[in-house]
Amino acid sequence: MKYAIVYSSKTGNTAQLANYIRDFYIDEECVYFGHPNYDEIKADIIFVGFWTDKGVCDESVQTFLKSLHQQKIFLFGTAGFGGSQAYFEAILNRNKAFIDESNLVVGTYMCQGKMPIAVKRRYQELAKKDPQKFNPMIENFDHALSHPDLKDFQSLSETLKSTPI
Repeated sequence: MKYAIVYSSKTGNTAQLANYIRDFYIDEECVYFGHPNYDEIKADIIFVGFWTDKGVCDESVQTFLKSLHQQKIFLFGTAGFGGSQAYFEAILNRNKAFIDESNLVVGTYMCQGKMPIAVKRRYQELAKKDPQKFNPMIENFDHALSHPDLKDFQSLSETLKSTPI
């Protein structure tokens, strides 16, 4: 199998997943590994990774997804907020809207990822005026610091094992 891993990672979380996928398929041929590239990629499957920006993938991944035609795609990503598979599914579904109908999405995976410390500082300032709203967001920030973690990688492994490639 020839595969490509195309990803965007602002904080390094999605890069960790991309590296894990490359290590998972170590016996296969990786024809491209890196940031969105608009040269033609000849692969049996393209793994496309993103970080979540306002509920969708960033613009570089949106443009890349729109450029794909007649490909098998495995969509993966990270989001600072987490804890709910339904939340992750909603993000994945919004991102699937950027994928042309001629493609086949063969699998998806999302997990929580840590956020920059500036986010926590902003929440702390906002919590001074509205603690009921922002204290839970600070708790989520603290919980996210360890992600992606071993459990996330084990879950990704199980997803990859069950993906028809």
